[in-house]
Amino acid sequence: MLLEDAKKGYADLFEIDHNLDRLVKNIELLNYLNPLNIEQEKKTFFKSKFTYEPSFKYRKIKFNPYKMQRLFFSQRLEKIEDETIRNFYEEIIYEYSGLISCIEHIGQDKKFYYNNLKVFGTPKQRDVENAQFILHFSEEEDLEVMKPRYNVDDAVAYFEEFGKAYNFRFSIKKSTNISAAAMVLNASETLVLKRNHMFSENQLKVLANHEIGVHMVTTFNGKLQPLKVFSNGFKNNTETQEGLAVFSEYMSNSLTLKRMKELAYRVIAADSLIKGYSFSDTFDLLYSQYKLDKHEAWQITLRVHRGGGFTKDFLYLTGLKKVYDFYHSGGEMTKMLTGKVTLENLDVIEKLQELGLAAPSKFVTDSYANNSNENKKMDFILRNLK
Repeated sequence: MLLEDAKKGYADLFEIDHNLDRLVKNIELLNYLNPLNIEQEKKTFFKSKFTYEPSFKYRKIKFNPYKMQRLFFSQRLEKIEDETIRNFYEEIIYEYSGLISCIEHIGQDKKFYYNNLKVFGTPKQRDVENAQFILHFSEEEDLEVMKPRYNVDDAVAYFEEFGKAYNFRFSIKKSTNISAAAMVLNASETLVLKRNHMFSENQLKVLANHEIGVHMVTTFNGKLQPLKVFSNGFKNNTETQEGLAVFSEYMSNSLTLKRMKELAYRVIAADSLIKGYSFSDTFDLLYSQYKLDKHEAWQITLRVHRGGGFTKDFLYLTGLKKVYDFYHSGGEMTKMLTGKVTLENLDVIEKLQELGLAAPSKFVTDSYANNSNENKKMDFILRNLK
């Protein structure tokens, strides 16, 4: 079916999708969640010999949460005749509503934490056991490629060169106010790099395949779709999207045991939130019990305690396992690159494509097309995760 014919036949659907698109522009959670005073609080925390409880500051919200919620729930979903598509959009509105509540309560401890749980959930015992399984393996990495020796300007040059393999243009910005070494802002098609971070050769390869090879690919594929929901995100898309991104690291042969352990420590840290640990408690768990370097322990602790308690980080490992199993069961990876989609909604993607309401992926992750993984130990670990 041609797109113009599809639009005529589903005019109400496109109207609702367009309305939601206008509203969603304001609610990029990570934009609000990264503290503005990370470096100052880090210095104070280290000076206190790891006993100080950091007090983070955040950006002011640029919208009225109550009005935004009302506009989301005013959509006339009953006009969408197809039950599957109608239910799909209903779930998405509840998802956006949850994200608004998260943004509204950033920095308000338990209020933020409980709203975060509704959107991202909590690690199960199985997830903690998977993390502990990974941590039992001893590292046998090439130390040279793991040494942090490249500054942010070197990283910019590396990512610009890497990006030439894809026929899309994105911006690169530097910032001191991000919790990760790099992140993609979907709405502005921007790769943000941590200004004062030193990158290893391996980390550059990891981040290139993760951030550009998947997050940027799904950003641009999503924006080419007739329905904007592909760009703005399906319900609970974090797990699939991060799983796809880490799987790209695996397929490019850059996923190391050290990186897998980092993801495992994130699960351990997220689990500590559920147990009521404070910032300094989680840091002590990672630094004293698991013997992480103090900067690495700070970074992982910051990621899970920002906002008031953010559990998203456990989903990287669960998502990787699900995507790994999907690929090895013969799943069609290009369908997972059509936008910010989920494995759980594969049937919806296929239905929308059949109706002419969704297009195939224009851009394909390079590492998926050219599988260069040779890491037998990584295969053993991923096969044996629960």
